Amino acid sequence: MISLRTTCGALPAARTPGCRLAPILPVSRRVRPTIRGMTAFALVHGAWHGPWCWEEVAPLLQKAGHDVVAPELPCDDGSATTFEPYADVVCAALDGRDADVVVVAHSLAGPTGTLIAARRPVRHLVYVCAVVPAPGLSLVDQGGEMVNPDWDKGLSRPDAELRTVWVDRGMAKALFYHDCDESTVTAAFSRLRPQSAYPFIAAFPLSQLPTVSCTYVACAEDRLIDPDWQVQTARNIGASLEVIPSSHSPFFSQPRALADALLRVANAN
Repeated sequence: MISLRTTCGALPAARTPGCRLAPILPVSRRVRPTIRGMTAFALVHGAWHGPWCWEEVAPLLQKAGHDVVAPELPCDDGSATTFEPYADVVCAALDGRDADVVVVAHSLAGPTGTLIAARRPVRHLVYVCAVVPAPGLSLVDQGGEMVNPDWDKGLSRPDAELRTVWVDRGMAKALFYHDCDESTVTAAFSRLRPQSAYPFIAAFPLSQLPTVSCTYVACAEDRLIDPDWQVQTARNIGASLEVIPSSHSPFFSQPRALADALLRVANAN
């Protein structure tokens, strides 16, 4: 059975001395009534990462009067063989909240965010330099030119549960954090988690994408997922497009710009 390791409150601060990652402000664990103007942001991390990657963005959303949940996905659990258990975790974290929810899916969280929007009421879905799934296909099937062909050069060999870990800091920096300061790179690299590849090879279960309004935040300096592919994908799915001059990690390199883009979504309509 998959453990639901949902984190809805304060997240652990970085352990690396000199790290600039700020802790997320505490969030109440009790179900609260909807306050007009308050949106619940579900911040969904990508592969190898954790809730800690939102530690600079979440406080900006909270200070603007919004609610934030940042669940920890079971990416290191080899028994989670599809993105369905990932969506289970996020839906559990959102239990008790109404439809004023904005799901923010970074990178490999694209399929998870899409499943969440198909399962429960969601006002808006935001893809942040994310892989948007193709119905009926796995991420491996999608392949193509979206991902840097050197994406796996800094990884360990997969274990029996197809889990890999990052072993090459330089490659991780080049692909994820090339525009971040060294203390941020060191802190982030030290916290990267194992990631099972099983969900990569599982066919996406939906026959069509959910009919929810979307925004795609493309990162113009992304070295992992091709920026041109990001822009074209936004057009293909009819999403509103925001472009940030950032690496694959805008939550570190451009937290204010990313938070502003999310607040524009919250303030719309």
